[in-house]
This record gives sequence, C-alpha cells and structure tokens, in this order.
Amino acid sequence: MESAGELSHMENGESKVLMGKKSWNTGIRTAQNMSTSLVRKKSDPMLVSRVRFHMLRQCLANLQEVILGTKLAVLFPAIPFAIAADFYKFGRPWIFALSLLGLTPLAERVSFLTEQIAYYTGPTVGGLLNATCGNATELIIALFALYQNKMHVLKYSLLGSILSNLLLVLGSSLLCGGLANLKKEQRYDRKQADVNSLLLLLGLLCHMLPLMFRYASEPGIFIADSTLQLSRASSIVMLVAYIGYIFFQLKTHRQIFESQEQEDEDEDEEKAVIGFWSAFTWLVGMTLIIALLSEYVVGTIEAASESWGISISFISIILIPIVGNAAEHAGAIIFSFKNKLDISLGVALGSATQISMFAVPLCVIVGWIMRIQMDLDFSLLETGCLALTILVVAFTLQDGTSHYMKGIVLCLCYTAIAACFFVHKIPAPLDQANVNLGLKPSSGFSA
Repeated sequence: MESAGELSHMENGESKVLMGKKSWNTGIRTAQNMSTSLVRKKSDPMLVSRVRFHMLRQCLANLQEVILGTKLAVLFPAIPFAIAADFYKFGRPWIFALSLLGLTPLAERVSFLTEQIAYYTGPTVGGLLNATCGNATELIIALFALYQNKMHVLKYSLLGSILSNLLLVLGSSLLCGGLANLKKEQRYDRKQADVNSLLLLLGLLCHMLPLMFRYASEPGIFIADSTLQLSRASSIVMLVAYIGYIFFQLKTHRQIFESQEQEDEDEDEEKAVIGFWSAFTWLVGMTLIIALLSEYVVGTIEAASESWGISISFISIILIPIVGNAAEHAGAIIFSFKNKLDISLGVALGSATQISMFAVPLCVIVGWIMRIQMDLDFSLLETGCLALTILVVAFTLQDGTSHYMKGIVLCLCYTAIAACFFVHKIPAPLDQANVNLGLKPSSGFSA
C-alpha cells in the first residue's frame, strides 16, 4: 500500500534519486527549520491511500501534508474570513486581526515548503532559499508599507522583529531552559553567537551613521539628500556583508552553524513528503496569500490602532512580530527545555541578523528603485533601543554558559521597551498626508 510521501515522489519520478540525496538534508536544516518542525504533526497515509483515482489521491495527499500537517491548522480559517471581511466591508480592525492570525500558520508553512524543496536542490540552494524566505512575512509586510509610503509602519515592524528575536525569544529560551535544567550547566557554542553579534554590531553602525550625521550637521542646513545617499551606501555595505555571511555559513564554515546536538533517529531519517513541483506551487501560492494578508495588515493598522486605543508603534513593534513568528518562537523555547541552546540561539540570532542585514537594506534599495525616500534614520528613540539591546545581548552571551537569570534580564528589557512604545504616540496619517499633498516622506519617524 503506497504512502502519501511515496505518491508524491512518484509525481516527480525521483523516488530512487531521493535516497541518494538523503544526506544532503543534514546540511540545510537550519535552526529556524528545526524550531518550526516542533509544531508539525505527521499525517496518516491511510486516510488517502484508499482513494481509487491516482490524481485525486495525490492531490489529497498534498493537501493533507501542507494544510493539515501543522498544529496551527486551526488558524487557517482566519484567511478566508479576512478576505470575506474585506469584501463585505466589515470593520477594518476585524480585517487587521483576522489577517494577523492568518499569517501565523502561513509563516510556518513557508518554512516547511522551503525545507521540502531543499531535499531536491541540495544544501547550497536550500540554504539560499531559506536565507531568502526565512522571514518572508516581515519582508512582505515591509515592502507593502514601503509601497504605501507608510515609513513608520515599515521601520517599526522591522525594528520589532529584531527586538523580539533578541530579547523576547532569546530571553524566554534562556529563562525556560534555565528553570528546566537547574541541576545542569547549560552551555552553547560561542562561535555562532560571536559571528551574529559582529554582524548585528555592523548593522547598528550603519543605522547610527545617518542619525549621528543629522545631529552633527549645522542648524539650518538641508541634509535630507545627504542622509539618503549615506543610507543607500550603508545599505550596499550591509548587503555585501550579508552575502559574505551566507557564503561563510553555507560553504567555508558550515560546521559552526550545524547544531552539535543531533535529533532522534526517527527525525534523522526524515525524507521529502511532497514532490518538488508540488512544494514549489504551494510555496508560490502561499507567498501570494501572505502578500494579500500583508496588504490588509498595512492598510488597516491605523484603523485598528484608533479602534483599540493602542499606538501604532506598539502594534508594529510588539504584536506583529510576536504573532507572525509564533511557531518559530515556540520551537526555540521548546528546544531550550531540552537543553539544546545552540538551536535556540540559532533561531533568535539568525532571524535578527537576517532582518537587520538583509531585510532593512533591501527595503532601502527597493525604495531607491521606486524613487521612494527610504533611509536608515530610525530616529533617536528607536536606534537607542536597538543599540542597547544588541549590547545587552552581546554581554549576555560572552561566556558561553546560561542560567535563568540571564533570561529574566532579557525579558524585563523587552517589557520595558514594550511599555515605552505603548505610550509612544506618533501622528498616524503623517506619511499618507504627505503623499496626498505631493510631498516627500520624511527621513525619520518624527521631527
């Protein structure tokens, strides 16, 4: 009796070839992939094996693996509800809430599909694909905010992703891992943390230069163009550094980023459960749905802020990153319970590095192409929070050991920053008003 996975392999005519590529998977399973795998569930091939027609059986097997293969499947109904709410002109806060919930399982499924494609393409292409799609939700939301000239939403959402990974995810992992392993010394490999810390510090330097340039200029001198040019040059530097980081991670020093702890034997024997073209088609489809929901989120965030009485900065920095990457965050915490801190650190630091060194400069370059003045000036309050966060995390990880007190400190830092942006108000229609008047958006969040 054929299993669902075997049916999918037959679709590509590669059932034998996959056995020879099995070992490739060990090179492309990043910490992000492993963290989201904890919210997946294995499907029962018996459910579809009795279907008589081959094509129908194959379609049902793919549907079972992709849609029902996650514990977050209960959130999928939020997607059609969000579309229906927009079509029938329901309250815009409802559209925002439903879209945000719908993004949660989609982000996890994108990670699953990139992993499935990597089984066929090998570790290098799979690693590049994961590096590109690892934070697809945040990147797509940022690009839609850029297209709509909502610079405050764009910058806040990217900043929030970095802060949530470095403080909330890492802090929760260290706290839970320390409490669950009180009688054990928790250790991790400092080499990976050092590499990510260096890149985060480089990104911080590139963020601070436009801000310092603005404050160092003489009063009355128009420096917007100079700040924009500096931001674009710094973004190119950041992208070059990120490309070097990918080559460093996938080619020359792959052993640094491979987890020292091995999964159970059953997990080591995992293989692709759907075919290459099925995975690719699903990935394209889900990316389009993410784009649709992201457009809803960006278009209704001001209405949700006004209706709920919560500042846009708090929604963008706190709520969107937490909900968008809930599966990945939960996986990191579960691995810390199992005393596998290398994986937890890989999730938190890897995602933060990707947002800081890839997503942010990419938005600047895309804005340059679209003739939109997107720069790296994140204003004083935001840049200060980012700088202190990176310094606190760097000091926390400097000795290669962990205990629950470090987690408490990081979580409290995140709570303090969340309280700050909860009371921080910005004029919501600022960017859109400038667009309507034919003016160019300002370089920072506030004057």
